[in-house]
Amino acid sequence: MADTRSDDRIALVLEGGGMRGIYTAGVIDVLLEQGLDQRFYVVWGVSAGATNASTVKARMIGRTCRDYLAFRDDDRFMSMKSFARTGNVAGAAFIYAGLQYARDPLDFATFNANPMRCMAVLSDVTFGTAAYLEISELPRDTERVRASASLPVLSEIVELEGHRYLDGGICDSVPVEVALGEQPGVGVPADLPPADRAVVVLTQHRAYVKSHKYKLMPAAKLLYAGYPYFLEALETRGQRYNAQREHIWELEEQGRAFVIAPAHPVQLDVTESNGGKLLDLYIAGRQEATMLLPQLRAFLGL
Repeated sequence: MADTRSDDRIALVLEGGGMRGIYTAGVIDVLLEQGLDQRFYVVWGVSAGATNASTVKARMIGRTCRDYLAFRDDDRFMSMKSFARTGNVAGAAFIYAGLQYARDPLDFATFNANPMRCMAVLSDVTFGTAAYLEISELPRDTERVRASASLPVLSEIVELEGHRYLDGGICDSVPVEVALGEQPGVGVPADLPPADRAVVVLTQHRAYVKSHKYKLMPAAKLLYAGYPYFLEALETRGQRYNAQREHIWELEEQGRAFVIAPAHPVQLDVTESNGGKLLDLYIAGRQEATMLLPQLRAFLGL
C-alpha cells in the first residue's frame, strides 16, 4: 500500500524513446490538465523524455503532440534526410531554434519561474557513464536538452563544459535509482534531495524485453573507436535496461514507484511519420493516465 502523505518528496521520471515520446506527451497532458504536476518537486527526463520534461516545467499542454503531428513529415524535424544534410537525424537547428523560438515557442517565462526542478540524463562519451545535469534556465540550458536526445551514430557528439555527450538513454534509460537516492549521480546538484517516491512513465509496454544486440554496433565501432568505455555501454545497454525495468517492478511492489506504461507493444520507427500511429499512441497515453487517475491521486496523497 502506497504511503499517502502529502509532505513527502515525489519525483516524475520520464523515459525517452524518440517518437515514442508522444505516449509520454499524452500522459503528461493529463497530469497538467489535472494540476497534478504541482505535486512533483522535480522531473527527470532522458532523451525525448528531457524535451517532455521541459514541457512539463513550462506547463504547456498539448505542445509535444502538436509538434510531433504538425512536423512529422517535415524532413527538417526528424528524418534520414536531416541526418544526411546535417549529421543529426533530429534537426537541431529546426527543433531547438526554429520551433523553440518561433514556430511553437516554449514558454521560457513559465519554465524559469516554476519552482519544480528539471534534470536531464546524458551519456558521457569519454567515460561511458551517465551524467545528470540540471535544466535550470531556458533557453540558456538548451544544449543540455539537445545532448540528452542526441542518438548515437545518428547524431553529432555535443560538446559541453569540457565533456562530450550523447543520448542519456545509453547509460541510464530510466533514472529512478538516482532520483530515489539509491545510487549517486555525477552532476546531481548537492541541494537536490532524493525523492521518497516516484511516478515513472515508460514508453515500452510492461512485457517488453530489450535485445542485447545494438543494431548500429558496427557503425558505432567505427565512429567511436577512440571511446572504448562508451562502446562497452552500447554493448551492454540491453542487459542493463532489462535489469533496470525488473527493479522498477520491485519498486512498484514496494509502493515507492507508480508506473504508467503502454498497455500494448509499441511499434514505431525512429523517424516515424505516420500520423495515425502517432495520434493513436498519444491517445493511448491519455487513456492510460485517465484510467489510473484515482490510484495516482492516492499515490500522490491527494
